[in-house]
This record gives sequence, C-alpha cells and structure tokens, in this order.
Amino acid sequence: MERLRQDDPARIGEFVTVARLDADGSRGVPERRYLARSADGGHTVLVCLPPAGGDPARWAAEAQQASRLVQPGFWPVVHLGGTPAFPWYATPYRPALPLPAVLAAHGGPLPEPVVRTLGGTLAEALASAHVLGLVHGGVCPAGVLLTACGPLLGCFGATRATSAAGALHTPATGLETGCLAPEVAAGGPVDRAADVYALGAVLAYAATGHTVPERQEIPAGLRDLITACRSRDPEGRPEPARVLGELLPGAAYGALAGSTEPVSLPGRVVAALSRQSAELLAAALPTEER
Repeated sequence: MERLRQDDPARIGEFVTVARLDADGSRGVPERRYLARSADGGHTVLVCLPPAGGDPARWAAEAQQASRLVQPGFWPVVHLGGTPAFPWYATPYRPALPLPAVLAAHGGPLPEPVVRTLGGTLAEALASAHVLGLVHGGVCPAGVLLTACGPLLGCFGATRATSAAGALHTPATGLETGCLAPEVAAGGPVDRAADVYALGAVLAYAATGHTVPERQEIPAGLRDLITACRSRDPEGRPEPARVLGELLPGAAYGALAGSTEPVSLPGRVVAALSRQSAELLAAALPTEER
C-alpha cells in the first residue's frame, strides 16, 4: 500500500479510494491502480484507471475486451464503469504485490525455484490465451501481480483479440522498453512471439532485477531459456507451452494458472502480502475534505 497523493481521485464511481497499489516512480505500470472500498466499507476492491497520458477510449475498449477473458492466470476485469473521459474497472480485492514490489520486499532477485514457478504459471496463462487467438501485448514486471496462490497477469489495457491479419501494431501504452520485442520497437506486429519475448524479460527481471541483464547475470539454470525467449529472431523463440515444460519439467498443463492452493514464497514476500491485507483492513476511509 502507498499513500494517496493530492492529485489522486477521492472517489472512483461508488468506491472511496484508500491507497495506491504502486509506489511513486514505478516504471512501466500499465494503469493507475488503487485499493478502494464501497462507501459503507463493506466491499474492498482493486479499481483501475487509464495510465496518465494514455488514451481513455483505447483503454476502455481494451478493458471491455479483457472483461470477456475468463482464462485462469489472468487478473479479472469484473466491473466496468465511468464515462468516456473517465473510464474505470474494478475487481474484488485479494492481497497482491506487483512484481517490482515483490523484489523490493524480498530485498533483491528471487530464488531460482520461485522464478521457475512464477514463469511456468505465466507461460501456462499465455498459452491458454494464444489458443483462443488472444495476444496480451503488455506483459511486463508491473503487470504481474503476485498473490499467495501464485502470479496473475494483468489483463486490461493490453489483452485483445488479434486482427484479421493475426497481429496488432501498437503495444500497450507506457510499456517498459526492455519488454518490447525488437520487431515491435521497430513498428512491427504485436503477436504471440512478442508475448514470449516479454515473458523472457519478466523472467530476467525476477531472476536479476533487470529486464535486459547481461547473459552472465542470469542464473545458469535459466540462462539458455531466457536467452531463447529474448531472441531477436521471432522464429527462434519457444512457444509458451515449451517454456512451461522447461521451467517445470513434468508439470501437468492446466494445474498452475488459477490455482487456489498457496505456493511456496520467500518469507519476506509472505509477510508483505499479510501486511498489505492488515493495513488495508485497519485503514479508515478518507473524508470528503481530503
């Protein structure tokens, strides 16, 4: 939880904002994310707005598309609201930390077994979306929300159906440059191969703290796979199902994304998730004069 700033909205629709999810200065955050409550305090939600400087109409259209995506492994878009100039969506709250906050809580890069579980779950979620002809187009560290039961991919503002040509030509607004495949940065299509490149950047970030590390910085057990995902040649990148198989050999496809069983996480990360939940429960609703 981060304190609200003077320029943050006091209310979003019927919800009263309590705190910001992302710290000041966080890079590549795909949307403005707030922890909020209903006016009577009975319901707590994560409510999101377009990024500063983003196109509200595009954001709203992509949020509408994402609301139809019910595949496991994606943060759900449940309640759409607002106006064309001020669209928003909300989803029931669960304790969750963006991946940059996870590394901050842990005090540095995550252990390799945790990176493998994280990456395998994200790969499974992408594989299920790709089968449906959906391209995320905005996979990045800030778009990964870690819960006690594993990671979820933020699925608004980037997830969308592919065009008739099978590709899109505009990446998500404000996406961290280290997650942009070279062909996308050069104006090429946002397609499934671009999602895999971004997944490799997320794995690199979780393992080293950087989306574009030097090869020798990457743990030896992950080096070849991350390098393959981040290949400059789209044809040289593995499919998400292969990424899952290499990260978690023998894992049953469909058993990871959307799991309701707790996963093994570092103690400091578990403590940070618990602290967020406790602080939100104890937080008083802001007054209208704020």
